[in-house]
Amino acid sequence: MIKTILQAKQKQKPARQNLGISGEKVLRKQAIEVPVIEIKTQKIKNVLKEMSAALNSQDDGVALAAPQIGYSLRIFVVSGKIFAPDFARVRAAKILAEEEPSETLQKKEKIKDLVFINPKISKLSREKEWVPEGCLSVRWLYGKTLRSKKATVIAYDENGKKFTRGASGFLAQIFQHETDHLEGILFIDHAKDIKEELPAK
Repeated sequence: MIKTILQAKQKQKPARQNLGISGEKVLRKQAIEVPVIEIKTQKIKNVLKEMSAALNSQDDGVALAAPQIGYSLRIFVVSGKIFAPDFARVRAAKILAEEEPSETLQKKEKIKDLVFINPKISKLSREKEWVPEGCLSVRWLYGKTLRSKKATVIAYDENGKKFTRGASGFLAQIFQHETDHLEGILFIDHAKDIKEELPAK
């Protein structure tokens, strides 16, 4: 059974959980757009705050879509830590099961998370590659997914300003993974070589 972040992290219970929404049911729905005039409302600010708290509670989390915490809204957030100078080195060490560098990203200056509201992928490169992938909502399954090497997203930020962001590599993969969430798609729907990898105790 799919376990959402909220089920895995019982210490932090956003108010939304009290509504009794099934995390799995919301994950499989096509999320709805946020009216632009509502982006700066307290309601959306609260959702963004909950998303940030949930994302930051997961050491291995790099991004989060609103449906993952029970909100059927077209929003995703990318953790600022992926933009840290040595993030790639730390991530590579974890993938290779090597000892993590002693000076972790959490000890460094926090980089602001990126907010994408009503995101739409406007361009994907034809060149694709099979990349390792996991998901905070499908613990602890990992597999390989075929993703475009480059992606461009058009979205609104938390202040209601429209912007375009292009990316390659890991960030492009994140864009595709998170926009899939907004369509009710999980990476396990199209991944290969799926296996369970429990964290080291």
